[in-house]
Amino acid sequence: MRDALVAAAFRLFVERGYEQTTVDDIVALAGVGRRSFFRYFPSKEDVVFPDHEGCLADMTAFLAASGAGHEPVRRVCDAARLVLRMYAENPAFSVQRYRLTRQVPGLRAYELSVVWRYERALAEYLRGRFAGRPDGNLHADVIAAAVVAAHNNALRSWLRSDGEGDAGTAVDHALGYVQTTYARSADAPAAPAASGPAGTGAGHPDDVVVVVTRRDAPLWRVVRELETALGRD
Repeated sequence: MRDALVAAAFRLFVERGYEQTTVDDIVALAGVGRRSFFRYFPSKEDVVFPDHEGCLADMTAFLAASGAGHEPVRRVCDAARLVLRMYAENPAFSVQRYRLTRQVPGLRAYELSVVWRYERALAEYLRGRFAGRPDGNLHADVIAAAVVAAHNNALRSWLRSDGEGDAGTAVDHALGYVQTTYARSADAPAAPAASGPAGTGAGHPDDVVVVVTRRDAPLWRVVRELETALGRD
């Protein structure tokens, strides 16, 4: 029934246009009542994206099943591949939907709201993995956004080509860029806390000491000023 409603809806969208098609038109073509439609889809917009709720649930479960041994950036990239798999299972439908969302601003806005939910799922997982680290939430949100942007860049390129070629190869390349860019820094342990004020030689190992001296000062004086700044007088 659900598939029949989707098929009827897209047939009418192609023939009449999205705005000109009503729920009554869809159920009439599918041979069911309005109650049957709303049992499966809360609105006409939802019939355009019938598979996203299931995919989001699969992604959430996939991330929830992650263990401490999973490298977090790789894990969210693998989660994004679940979305690709959904699109690649039915290329003709995916291309048709892509064309429709390009034509109807309301559907484009709806699609963006769906994408935001995927991004939030990735970010929530990463926030848990980076908890307690400096800028952990910031890293989580930036990486989640990068994964979604890279995935969508490759996916939309494939959809614009009418589903020609291997979408997986393009998405793997895009997500590989994200992993190369973020994996090492994201998985690094938190920096140790400083044990003393900057410039005393007892602080963070990355502290920077700046010494200001005259250009014509003798080298021994420059060294002496540096030792003083480092607390080695």
